[in-house]
Amino acid sequence: MIAATVTYAAAATEALAQDGSTVLNGQIQLNDSVAETTLNVVDAAAVDAYASALGNEVLTSVVDTNGRLTSDQTMLGGARATVSLTLEGDTGPLKARADATGKSLGGTAERGSLDLDVRQTVGAPSVIARARIENDTARLLEGGELTATARGNVAALRATEGQVSGSIAQTSTAASIDAGALALTRYIPAAAMVSAQALGNAVQSGGTGASSAALDIRQVSDGALVTAAVSANAGNAWDLAGRARAAANQTILRNAGGSVVAATDQTSRSAVRAASLVTAYDFGRAEASATAAGNSAQVGNNDRYVEVDNSQFNGGVVSADAAFVGAWGYDAQVGAEAVGNNVIAYACAACEGTLVAANSQTNTAAVTSTATASVGGQGRAVVVGANAIGNRATFYVTGPSN
Repeated sequence: MIAATVTYAAAATEALAQDGSTVLNGQIQLNDSVAETTLNVVDAAAVDAYASALGNEVLTSVVDTNGRLTSDQTMLGGARATVSLTLEGDTGPLKARADATGKSLGGTAERGSLDLDVRQTVGAPSVIARARIENDTARLLEGGELTATARGNVAALRATEGQVSGSIAQTSTAASIDAGALALTRYIPAAAMVSAQALGNAVQSGGTGASSAALDIRQVSDGALVTAAVSANAGNAWDLAGRARAAANQTILRNAGGSVVAATDQTSRSAVRAASLVTAYDFGRAEASATAAGNSAQVGNNDRYVEVDNSQFNGGVVSADAAFVGAWGYDAQVGAEAVGNNVIAYACAACEGTLVAANSQTNTAAVTSTATASVGGQGRAVVVGANAIGNRATFYVTGPSN
């Protein structure tokens, strides 16, 4: 892993506070990043297991001043993170996570401004995350979480009474972005969640107070496959959920104040698949959900102004499959949604909000979803639903009803 950390502070020099500073970052990862965690325990009071594989990382922070970051990150090696658990006897609360990421960039602006010129490229053979409970005799007496996350490129920004601006270009040609979570258990008398998320490219920005964001985001996913798969299994489960989410390109921009101005351009030719299987012979509540998207953009502000210029093209097959199989129990919920292109933009009506939007969406590939439920004995309620959408655009201005 290659990592860099940059911090700007007003106390450094007067010139820094007035003129700001510029940092040039270049990172190339040519070999694989591999992280493995294996745990074999009996009657553990609590289990906390984590594995993280990361190719390149840069972190930058602005406090009471201005700064500019020019960054170029390239990864040609693979990334693989694996958490393997054998849990014998009675186990307390579980928290286990496997996280594999090609490129990561983090930026914050606190009472200052951060200007960005960012390029992230993943050409790795694969980015893979696996989280597993491997023995079907596991007894999770206090439930818990088992999570696998695989991401090609990630940029995460945050402003507090500040501003983030500039351009972000992400390209993923990785053969596969693959997240998988498997839980084999006997008894779970508490809430438990098994989840997997796979993202080719991801940008997220948030702001609090009088903050603003002005970003130009370009995302291209040309790899063969982006997939997230979950298999959550129990002999007896009181509250068991299996959730899978996959997207080739994802952008989420949300502010609590100030303004948001965004140009989003997303192109995906990757096949995207999300699959969730939940099984329990005896069950109280069971949930299986799968969500897959070629391109997804969300731009919103709980204040007065939002402007978005969105362009999306999807040429890769998108599929979502969710299933539940049980025998005797109470409530089961199964949902699957697949969408080629999706955009949501909103502003706050109570703030006299203004929303300006331009949108272009093209989908040329098949979009499919399936949701199935099978209860062999007796159940109280089963809710099943599946949605398949080529292009979806939602724009609204909303506020408190009073």
